[in-house]
Amino acid sequence: MLKKLKIGSTVLEHNIFLAPLAGITNLPFRLLCRQAGAALAFTEMVSVNGLVRDGAKTRALLKRTADDYPLGIQLFGHTADDLAEAARLVEEDGEMIDINMGCPVRKVVGTGAGSALMKDLKQIQAIIRAVRKATSLPLTVKIRSGWHCGDNTFLEAGIIAEAEGCDAITLHPRSRSQMFGGSADWDQLKVLKERLSIPVIGSGDLFTAPDCIRMLQETGCDGIMIARGALGAPWIFSQVKKLAEGAVAAPPTINELADNIRCHLGMYVAHYGDAVAAREMKKHFGWYAKGFPGASKIRREVNNAGTTADILALTDKIEEHEFGMENY
Repeated sequence: MLKKLKIGSTVLEHNIFLAPLAGITNLPFRLLCRQAGAALAFTEMVSVNGLVRDGAKTRALLKRTADDYPLGIQLFGHTADDLAEAARLVEEDGEMIDINMGCPVRKVVGTGAGSALMKDLKQIQAIIRAVRKATSLPLTVKIRSGWHCGDNTFLEAGIIAEAEGCDAITLHPRSRSQMFGGSADWDQLKVLKERLSIPVIGSGDLFTAPDCIRMLQETGCDGIMIARGALGAPWIFSQVKKLAEGAVAAPPTINELADNIRCHLGMYVAHYGDAVAAREMKKHFGWYAKGFPGASKIRREVNNAGTTADILALTDKIEEHEFGMENY
């Protein structure tokens, strides 16, 4: 199930990736997931408008280190010219470019970007053609099933993507109207895989390591992209690898959980400073603090945390409890 995967000119050690997640997959989180075993990680969504206007905040999303390799840069926008120009601007910043055609949130689709593109196959064709001409980097797209339930424009979009030179395609088999509700229709991954010759990457409802193994087995997809399943559980990547090798994927101990939080916090401090680290780690702490006695109380307490010292003190509180993580 786990295997080397070639996407364009990039050969990946295996086929388990970290998905792009807005507000989440910055440098510290990517490094954490890479340490756990992710073979490829993506930036947060990067606005082409911000890049073209040389916005410092947008450029900050591209921050990386030598260990942050290979890196995929996900761009979002709705015009072919702007996306092509953005691809040229980031060509030296990563090893792969992905075009977001799947984000369902209102502020993205309201601009005509993200999953709004699933309503306009001609625009999808124009965008991929323009970006392909603009860069020699491996090019991928991430799509949804369609705009409304039953649209199922994913197959046509996939055929277009392959014809216009995409090196791989990721499908989250939900429509935009579903947002993140209901269940992802993994059968659509089988349909897309049977039709295309480029690698098909699966996403959607990968919350545990067994989910990941099951998607690979049931759909025949070439790889998987873990998104929400990594929140508060970056070790999911190591668990998938262990299960694929026939080993036991044990949950983390309470000490391992605490060490992971400290490591994550330390990376934030090192790359962004104490103030940003304290602010950003509060949301991550909420994801880490689950599945053990007293977790809900600690989640409430973290809302009042104002400094990294506060975060560390709460981490110590977790570790002081002498109980396992059986229900984690």
